[in-house]
Amino acid sequence: MRVFGIDPGSDRTGFGCVETDGSRHRLVTCGAIATPPLAPFPDKLLAIHGHLAALLRQCHPDCVAVENLFHAANVRSALKLGHARGVAMLAAVQADVRVCEYTPAEIKRAVVGYGRAEKQQIQSMIKLILGLDAVPSPHDAADALAVAICHIHSQGPTASMTSAPRTRAATSWRHYRPSR
Repeated sequence: MRVFGIDPGSDRTGFGCVETDGSRHRLVTCGAIATPPLAPFPDKLLAIHGHLAALLRQCHPDCVAVENLFHAANVRSALKLGHARGVAMLAAVQADVRVCEYTPAEIKRAVVGYGRAEKQQIQSMIKLILGLDAVPSPHDAADALAVAICHIHSQGPTASMTSAPRTRAATSWRHYRPSR
C-alpha cells in the first residue's frame, strides 16, 4: 500500500509518500513545496495544487492523508491554512484518490505513542521507522511523512495490505499491534 501524506501550508507545504507491506515501511519520496514569499495568495494556491497534482500522478498512492486544521495564531492564518488544505484535498480528489484526515494529536500518538510529543521526537521516530540515515528535511517533509505513517498505523495490521476504509484509529500506543 502507498500512502501520500500532506502537511499543508500556504508558504510551504510538506509532502511524503510511504510504501508498506504491512510490517516494513519504505520512503518513496518527500520534500516541501515552497511558494515565493511575495507572490499573490491565489498564485501560491495554484502552485501548491500544480505541484501536488504532479506528485500524485508520479507516486500513484492508494490514499492521501492530510493533517487536519487544529488552530492558528489568528483568524487570517487559519483561513490561509484552510485554503491550502482545500487545494491539497482538491488535488487528491482530482487524482481519484481517497482522502483521510488526522489531527496533530492522532498523528503524534500513532508515530511516537504520545499525543503531545515534541517535533524533534516525531522527526527521530520518522527516521527510525523508515530506516533513514538522517531526519527528513525540511521539517514540513518529516511532518508529512508522519501523517502518512499515522494513516498506515491507524489501519491496523491486517488492513495495511489493502486500501480498505479506516475503521478505528488507535487511541493509545498500547492498542497498536504490528503485523508479523
